[in-house]
Amino acid sequence: MESSFPTRSPSLPSRPASLGDFTLSRRVLLLCALAAPIGCVAALVAKALLWLIAVFTNAAFFLRFSAEPVALTGHDFGWWGVVVPVLGGLVIGFMARYGSEKIRGHGIPEALEAILLGRSLMNPRVAVLKPLSSAICIGSGGPFGAEGPIIVTGGAFGSVFAQLFHLTSAERKTLLVAGAAAGMTAIFATPIAAVLLAVELLLFEWKPRSLIPVSVAAVVALMIRQPLLGTGPIFPVMSHGPVGAAGLAGALLVGVVIGLAATLLTKLVYACEDGFSKLRLHWMWWPAVAGVFVGLGGLIDPRVLGVGYETIHALMRGEVVGAALVGLILAKSIVWAIALGSGTSGGILAPLLMVGGAVGSLLAVLAGAPDVGLWAMIGMAAMMGGTMGAPLTGALFLLELTHDLQILPALLVATVASLCITVLLLKRSVLTEKLARRGQHVAREYAVDVFTLTRVEEVMDRNPPVASAHETVAELMVKITQPGSNLGRRQAVLVEQDGRLVGIVTRSDLLRVQRSDPAGKVPLSDAATRKPITVFADETLGQATDRMLQADVGRLPVVARNAPHVIVGYLGRSEILMARRRWHDEEERRERGLGAAQVSG
Repeated sequence: MESSFPTRSPSLPSRPASLGDFTLSRRVLLLCALAAPIGCVAALVAKALLWLIAVFTNAAFFLRFSAEPVALTGHDFGWWGVVVPVLGGLVIGFMARYGSEKIRGHGIPEALEAILLGRSLMNPRVAVLKPLSSAICIGSGGPFGAEGPIIVTGGAFGSVFAQLFHLTSAERKTLLVAGAAAGMTAIFATPIAAVLLAVELLLFEWKPRSLIPVSVAAVVALMIRQPLLGTGPIFPVMSHGPVGAAGLAGALLVGVVIGLAATLLTKLVYACEDGFSKLRLHWMWWPAVAGVFVGLGGLIDPRVLGVGYETIHALMRGEVVGAALVGLILAKSIVWAIALGSGTSGGILAPLLMVGGAVGSLLAVLAGAPDVGLWAMIGMAAMMGGTMGAPLTGALFLLELTHDLQILPALLVATVASLCITVLLLKRSVLTEKLARRGQHVAREYAVDVFTLTRVEEVMDRNPPVASAHETVAELMVKITQPGSNLGRRQAVLVEQDGRLVGIVTRSDLLRVQRSDPAGKVPLSDAATRKPITVFADETLGQATDRMLQADVGRLPVVARNAPHVIVGYLGRSEILMARRRWHDEEERRERGLGAAQVSG
């Protein structure tokens, strides 16, 4: 089957040395220098956030001032345990209404919104109110983790810090995401997963110009974290041996089940949000209403309250089994969905880990698997990867949390299986659905721009419309009106003299000249735009379109690199669209590859 696209001409020059695999410039060094202090501050903010959570938890539930971390499981607070979340919800509602509405939610959609719609400009007020409101929410029993708030807080500081310098919107985005990745690293000691989270969720690109500064911020945050919060994995477990074929098959099954559970959990969250929107109450009261359900859930099972890191660790060790798993899954899922749907302030990673771990453990118990903790970890990774649409982040996150290297293949199998199910069943993830409800669409599939993969020579018109500079406007108009004329099918004509490009004349130029000289005796050399913007045949379409945008023109003469005044082609909008058609055909046109190979051979 013969291709309908032009092939590269052997007579044209080869790709110039200026074209490389990446578009990295030395400004990345400036971004790295700015990312380092962002990483330092993010680690300090993480320490402050954890300190605030401990202080508010002790004050709210134990009526004492202490910064010692305390677990809420194993305590019977009675009805006081219902009152505290309601009071916390009231405070959050007032802070959101009279402070900043941006503190509502778990943080990542807000960071996405700032990147996609706000040119990566975040209000400094968010950097202060978000960790404070989250600490109050979690300290009063909110079933959330600290990671979402620190991600948006670190991102807010990165954005504010970037606004002190003369940077582009793309460079501000890099520093915003650097702060978010540094914050996640500081909380969990997971720099690799934090960078992957940045790539899979926040950057909307995979370029060295953003990947390098974000990595710098994450590593710096890890270095500062060690004296502040300690070293080593935060959830150490006994290392497991290699997972064999049977184990990988089990991981696949867990991933599929978790994918279904993640789908239900996402739908439950937004069903609760829809339910709150129907209340005849201002949204500032919703967190307090949700606090009633949080408190009642705590009466049933205190493990649903707070960040629940101790419960997550117990699941990893296989210490939660039997009917307790069913109760934990139901109670945590319902309470978390109601609280998150109310628009209060808190993160989603810790709840996802807990629910995913409980589902994985339950499946292991039902199957009679000997190591329940292993399947809890696999379930955690699958729940995170499927619900957030970030499988690599989910797998590496569990690896860095536990340092259990041998289970990485099983984590990867489970997260990818979970992603497959959620992507097939849901159009959007729990993170992007909120943006969609605000009228914004987020594309999560990253690919190299087709314009950067296509050279001008592959799509240009090799029979360009050319006229002599000595011709008059009237003579050109006659040629243009002739049927089948190459000059008549274009909005512009290239003007040459002695075989050299001297200008370009557009239809608007011809009409302008005719108004002043109806007889059209003006030579084209006077009517044309002299020294037009040109492009070389071996440049990319991306470079050509950038040149069009900068010059505000819709077509370019294509000239030879070794003879910059010799016309070899014409590039207009239709040629540019041809590259898009190639991409469409590659995606949609089905053919037998072997037959095509035989024809081309």
